[in-house]
Amino acid sequence: MGSATADDAAVYRIGGGQALVQTVDFFTPVVDDPFLFGQIAAANALSDVYAMGARPVLALALAAFPMAVLPPEMLEAILRGGVEKVAEAGAVVGGGHSIDHDIPLYGLTVTGTVAETRVIRNAGARPGDALVLSKPLGIGLTVRAGRADTAAAEAAGEPTPKRLLSEESFREAVATMAQLNRPAAEAMDGFEIHAATDVTGYGLLGHAHEMMEASGTTAEFRVGSVPLLSQARELAARGPTPGGSKKNVRNLAPRSLRAPEVSDEDFLLLCDAQTSGGLLVALPETQGEAYAAACRARGASRAAVVGRVLERSEKPLAVLKE
Repeated sequence: MGSATADDAAVYRIGGGQALVQTVDFFTPVVDDPFLFGQIAAANALSDVYAMGARPVLALALAAFPMAVLPPEMLEAILRGGVEKVAEAGAVVGGGHSIDHDIPLYGLTVTGTVAETRVIRNAGARPGDALVLSKPLGIGLTVRAGRADTAAAEAAGEPTPKRLLSEESFREAVATMAQLNRPAAEAMDGFEIHAATDVTGYGLLGHAHEMMEASGTTAEFRVGSVPLLSQARELAARGPTPGGSKKNVRNLAPRSLRAPEVSDEDFLLLCDAQTSGGLLVALPETQGEAYAAACRARGASRAAVVGRVLERSEKPLAVLKE
């Protein structure tokens, strides 16, 4: 299929009307708990296969770990978390490779299968389509606040008296990151899906930009329709802001038509860098709400119609308040 439109994974025709879908992803820990880190990293890697409409069948683990600094039980917990998440996806971890390294890294290569006629690309969004997002935004801001709290507590030698992030909000973010995009992928059956991608480091607007450039269209989002983690808006106003999210704002501002009532905090939320975010799906407007409801029925409880696709205008992105 080539790489011209920056699809989420590679697709290779194997005959008999079937294709392999392959991807690889790994990163440094986003949470302190090694088991949860393994789950989040695995869910993140699996998302690329789901975004292409495929079913994951096999994964290989990639791990780097400072064996002389951290206990081997921590690496074991990371690997166990990944194995359990892959099993939840109905696939298996068939092995992998590890190295001794000064910082921990973990992720997966993932192979999936799909009928050639059911491959979903990020190109293909059409004017008149609805845009559905399957997970809430705000992961980057929430994780950054959690890290700031941890750093402040370590500097003080004790828990800080006033934390940026509540335990409930942090657990919400962790559960969101660890959730598979399987519900949104399986909910596609019976709908006319024109395009899809997963929302990760470039934020909602960044990945929508890739979809619109590939499709020759413009995406219009309404801030009031976008689901958010519970403290995301507060954190967008207060800070601290992740470096990746700041970079996204700088890169996407000149590519966006922004209504005057859209605040800097609104725009930041739509640019917030996500880890293991949801799927962004384009399908006919008449099917948008039904597809979002199907996602929610399967477990993607915050899935919502967040915008629509328009004929290509001056810029590939437009942001309205309501």
